[in-house]
Amino acid sequence: MPARSRKSSRDKDARKTPGQASGKSRSGRMRTVAETSAGGLVVDTETGRAAVIGRLDRRGRLLWSLPKGHVEDGETVEQAAVREVAEETGIDSAVVAALGSIDYWFVADDRRVHKTVHHFLLRAVGGELSDADVEVTEVAWVALADLPARLAYADERRLVQRATTMLADSA
Repeated sequence: MPARSRKSSRDKDARKTPGQASGKSRSGRMRTVAETSAGGLVVDTETGRAAVIGRLDRRGRLLWSLPKGHVEDGETVEQAAVREVAEETGIDSAVVAALGSIDYWFVADDRRVHKTVHHFLLRAVGGELSDADVEVTEVAWVALADLPARLAYADERRLVQRATTMLADSA
């Protein structure tokens, strides 16, 4: 999954030595960075549906996933999850419970990135489904029971299973 970037790092790169501008340290090794994101499963409890986003991968395939994005400076992971869900789906939400975190590694812009994504179960409280975010190709309400077949990533499917159990236990 490509890294999201809030601002271009090119301006910072202009001040670095030539080896550092490419993302490599002075020793020639690729620089490792940590990134933190938050998002989650936003559920309309009246209909039993969840809002998901679709993005095109490098091959042009539409991959469905849970909304998520970078935690901004001064923001808690819970606040970031609510904000990112609103930005990417148009749905206003409130945190119900933590679902867990997913971490993975990838390489982007000559950097090794260790990304941790904190996921929450969120209850929809307003808004309208919208794909206005430029990073999102499509958005959809999907029945909770249909999510495992729709979601592209196994780790997210496991979080949905955990959320479904939590919702059943609280009913």
